[in-house]
Amino acid sequence: MKVLFDQGTPAPLRGYLQEHTVDTLAEKGWSDKDNGELLDLAVRDGYEVFVTTDQNLRYQQNLAGRAVRIVVLLGTAWPDIRLRVREISKAISSVRPGEVSEVSIRVL
Repeated sequence: MKVLFDQGTPAPLRGYLQEHTVDTLAEKGWSDKDNGELLDLAVRDGYEVFVTTDQNLRYQQNLAGRAVRIVVLLGTAWPDIRLRVREISKAISSVRPGEVSEVSIRVL
């Protein structure tokens, strides 16, 4: 799948998602875009999944009918995220268009 990382998503995660094509907002030059415009650009550019740490995205944007899938990481610390790579990969592969899948990053 073609995956786009939001600004808060740790870039090293990309190395663990080798079965996907991953880009970041910074690489695309989209860091200054608001969420609505960003999701439109992502879909237009063929991204299937948007990975973010923005837990409010689902409440700020109407995602119904959008082709993009959203995976929300419920944490931002790379050492903790690294321990949840399997769950993140599964969420990316299983989330449906217009849906939001949340991945808990809390270390048990």
